[in-house]
Amino acid sequence: MEDKNNEVYTKSVRAGKRTYFFDIKTTKGNEFYITMTESKKLNDQDGRDVYQKHKIFLYKEDFEKFREGLDDVLAKINSLQNNETATSNQDLERFTIRDFE
Repeated sequence: MEDKNNEVYTKSVRAGKRTYFFDIKTTKGNEFYITMTESKKLNDQDGRDVYQKHKIFLYKEDFEKFREGLDDVLAKINSLQNNETATSNQDLERFTIRDFE
């Protein structure tokens, strides 16, 4: 359901002091676009809660390239983590357990 701000759908993800918002919106020409907002809770000098926000606009013509880039970096992280785990296991295999009793 669309409201006066052209928002079609919103998904929020809480992660510690940060909250990420993924919003689907429409342009005046009824084209979809996505806004991604990072909202981070901070304290000002008086100790009051303030929120620092960063926003990215992603337009329809860039959806596929963005997905490809995100998929690529997530796959790379997964690969690096798997290599790190394999290396740790190989390092452990080099040691010999000896009983000194």
